[in-house]
Amino acid sequence: MVLDIKAVLSTLGALVFFLGIALVVPAVVAVIYGESDWISFLGVAILCTTIGGFSWRLLSRNAAELRVREGFAIVAFAWIALSLFGAIPFVTTGTLASYTDAFFETMSGFSTTGATVFGGGGNPAIEDVSHAILFWRSLTHWLGGMGIIVLTLAILPLLGVGGMQLYKAEVPGPSTDKLTPRVQETAKRLWLIYVGITVAEVLALLPAMTFFDAVNHAFATMATGGFSTRNASVGAFQSTYVEWVIALFMLLAGTNFALHYRLLRGRTMTVFRDTELRVYLGFVFIASLLISLALWTPAQEFVHSAEVAASRVTYDHFLDALRMGTFQAISIITTTGFGTADYLLWPPLAAGVIFLCFFIGGMGGSTGGGVKVIRHVLLFKNSFKEVNQLIHPQAVIPIRLGQRIVSQEVMRNVLSFMVLYLGLIGLGTFMMALFGLDVQTAFGAAISSVGNVGPAFGGLGPTENYASLTDAAKWTLSLLMLAGRLEIFTIVILFVPAFWKR
Repeated sequence: MVLDIKAVLSTLGALVFFLGIALVVPAVVAVIYGESDWISFLGVAILCTTIGGFSWRLLSRNAAELRVREGFAIVAFAWIALSLFGAIPFVTTGTLASYTDAFFETMSGFSTTGATVFGGGGNPAIEDVSHAILFWRSLTHWLGGMGIIVLTLAILPLLGVGGMQLYKAEVPGPSTDKLTPRVQETAKRLWLIYVGITVAEVLALLPAMTFFDAVNHAFATMATGGFSTRNASVGAFQSTYVEWVIALFMLLAGTNFALHYRLLRGRTMTVFRDTELRVYLGFVFIASLLISLALWTPAQEFVHSAEVAASRVTYDHFLDALRMGTFQAISIITTTGFGTADYLLWPPLAAGVIFLCFFIGGMGGSTGGGVKVIRHVLLFKNSFKEVNQLIHPQAVIPIRLGQRIVSQEVMRNVLSFMVLYLGLIGLGTFMMALFGLDVQTAFGAAISSVGNVGPAFGGLGPTENYASLTDAAKWTLSLLMLAGRLEIFTIVILFVPAFWKR
């Protein structure tokens, strides 16, 4: 069974066509703000609609029904194609001189990573960028985030991978229990929920932000992306209200959107009985509390001498420490990457908890990246099962998720994912070290890119940017972002020779 290239190119053409339509929106933004960038955006929009529409119409007539093999190819190449075309406006407007930087920024946007090259290496600061470019960055987030939800809830389960595939024991593929029986109807309802929550956040932010800033931050929040309209991110607004509002919506964005649907249908009890949700909220609570206590000045003085405590950034009032700690914990766990402070200057305990948060991720079926909470739940249950199996070798001990038994197939998926995830971080660290980064920065860049977080450690902390990296490093990290965003299997399978053979 050979790959149906026509079917793949036809679908990719359709996606590029709709990307061209999306590019009209920042062109309109440029016109509203009296900026000349509208010409570039309109030109790229015409290019995308022409090439995409031509491929779509010419090849769709001969395209057979999509099979699993074509599904993998489309999912993998879609993000690459969208990033290749979506990067063009950054160059044609003169905002970025390097196409490598433009591709990195665009892939970071569509993959909802939030790593940026603005503010360093000769690139303009974020505040100096046009409204159209800022809006396009946020729009790539928003479109990428919605695309991920549709993929994880409606498409990847059909391919046998993805966050929602972990629910196979509970929901075998798109079914009535998982929103609606049909993928198209599922996608439609997910869009409505996604748009609805985005609008709610825009309205909530308006009292403390301009409409433009509110829309951009709502887009980045709902996608768990992290692109801001300020170099200092959310911290630039110096608003407690803004921080708590964004923290709340980051928490919602990191929640399985199937649960949002159930909640809207009045199935409240089924939502709060969800094991993954309880563990997710537990992670957020514990991380927030530990970081807040570590940031509280009296607690630091109790643990360390006054001299040591004075060398760290702490807060005299516990409510300030709680606000900072909670915001950063949610931001990193959900892989949003917004910042209100430089956690590299925090006390060791706070920075250590932040580091652990990089390995958590949002819930399955959310816009959050990373490992995903459901995998942690199943890994813990499997470890507990193995310990019990040693005590009772003859016993049959199934792994349960709620009232359902988790199949061995799902557990193999989880274990294989973790091996590939950690292996990819290790490979990424090696590659970044090969490109001249110190070990801490190299590891930070790898874990941040694979986890789609954005800010990292070492020389790539929350107040830094990725502009200083070599072109080779940026292309490598772009691939790591893509692999992490698409659940790794979708990318790895392309490197298996058997995938391209009959």
